Amino acid sequence: MRTGAAAGHNGWLHQAAVYGTDDEFLRIVVPHLEAAIATGEPVFAALPEPQVELVRAAMNGATPNVTFWPALTTTRPPTTIKMLRSLGDPVTGDTEQVRVVGAVPHPGLGAPWDGWCRYEAAINDLLDDVAIWSLCIYDRRITPEAVLADVERTHPHLLAVDGSHQRNDRYQDPTTFLRTMAPPPLDPLETGPPAVELVDPLPSTGRQAVRDIAKQTRLHDNDIDDLVTATSEAITNAIKHGRPPVTLRLWAMPERIVVTVNDQGDGPQDPHAGLVPRHDAANGPGGFGLWLIHQLTSAATYTHDTDGFTIHLTGGQALPLHHDAQPGSPLDPRR
Repeated sequence: MRTGAAAGHNGWLHQAAVYGTDDEFLRIVVPHLEAAIATGEPVFAALPEPQVELVRAAMNGATPNVTFWPALTTTRPPTTIKMLRSLGDPVTGDTEQVRVVGAVPHPGLGAPWDGWCRYEAAINDLLDDVAIWSLCIYDRRITPEAVLADVERTHPHLLAVDGSHQRNDRYQDPTTFLRTMAPPPLDPLETGPPAVELVDPLPSTGRQAVRDIAKQTRLHDNDIDDLVTATSEAITNAIKHGRPPVTLRLWAMPERIVVTVNDQGDGPQDPHAGLVPRHDAANGPGGFGLWLIHQLTSAATYTHDTDGFTIHLTGGQALPLHHDAQPGSPLDPRR
């Protein structure tokens, strides 16, 4: 049985709340948790540790139904989607709901925004059959204007600081939003000449190129191994699904490596590409390359231009980049 604002709602309820002080944060989150505790609903809260301490103190440690997760900055969008799906049962007549409260990563929390922005839009489609009430919270003090504008366009429901629930008339159809997103910002390393440029490399050649350039960095072995695998998958995809020539470029500095793989094709047409596994029945076994890439890299973005399709991969510490603001949002902190 669904409760609260989700009463009578079928499937995924996706809600956003924006606050500007610690007191406003507690006025949003604590009543939400208390209502779930009163009805016995399980709650999962993915919050930075300082916010967890605020909540525990405000509730005198009485959080029997609440499971506190590490902040989502420790995970990646495809992994989070898989985790959420595992929590919620497919909707049936007697489905009970699960509540999830999370601070979604963005540049104010030290994370690049493009992948998490795609996540916020896509889960409206990808999780629409599970009985989860998801409350995404954003701190106006540290959230960029462009992110707040995207938050409003990707959440069909809003929760105000006074506790009122509102349908969001600025919400945009997920597919439309994903197809019209602003281009992702490029890592500044890409403005300079690459350290390595290879035309029509084999996947094995690309793997070795990443290992060679990684010797100039301080990346951990696991990060290097993950980027090697992601680069191999990207080259394989370009050879199999794109059009030649395929060009591999690499840039490196001590804390990160940036890899781009370009081909002359149109790139994936699925707006959810990389967020969930897609089996490609027309091409036989496989179809999971982009999904794997997004779990292995600190950031993975796509660009389409006159040079074709390019996938941009970051290994190591990705910069907390975001695209330009969409003007006119009432969540804009200047209003």
